[in-house]
Amino acid sequence: MKPILLAAALATAAATAGYAAPEKYTLDASHSQILFSYNHLGYSTTWGMFSGFEGEVMFDQENPSASSVSVSMPLASMFTGWEARFDHFMSKDFFGAAEGEMIKFVSTGIEVTGDNTANITGNLTLNGVTKAVVLDARLNQAGKHPMAGKDWAGFDATTMVKRSDFELGKFAPFVSDEVEISISIEAMKAE
Repeated sequence: MKPILLAAALATAAATAGYAAPEKYTLDASHSQILFSYNHLGYSTTWGMFSGFEGEVMFDQENPSASSVSVSMPLASMFTGWEARFDHFMSKDFFGAAEGEMIKFVSTGIEVTGDNTANITGNLTLNGVTKAVVLDARLNQAGKHPMAGKDWAGFDATTMVKRSDFELGKFAPFVSDEVEISISIEAMKAE
């Protein structure tokens, strides 16, 4: 995976030679999470969360389309609020999860849509299946962190995925196939 990221970074650098190079930011796992929700039989909206991120953002504030993101998190970091639901998600009905299984997202392109907004296209690998998804992203803030004293950036994003696209479609359409995803991350400039 590192050779692919290096090649992508080199290609981005060559394509944007007139701009400053993107700078590496590493994720602050303690302030980064993904929330997901789905409709349960029409009766309720059920929520869950992932945390435990690893990854980096190559951030070019002057030319955001030259930026990129690569993140991963352990499937086992899923929090459902109910142990029996977590156990069911890890069963063969859904993930049949192997020890150490990771969820990954690697951006393939960024289309700037406003002063602080962009569509980030990338490959999401979930349950051994890789599909393209588009994140509707917003830069919340970039600047000197008041406590850490170093450059920091924060982003929010949303998307929707279909469970069945990742071979997780059990009980659809009664339990919605569509899963809404909300992401919030903070990243610090690497030293």
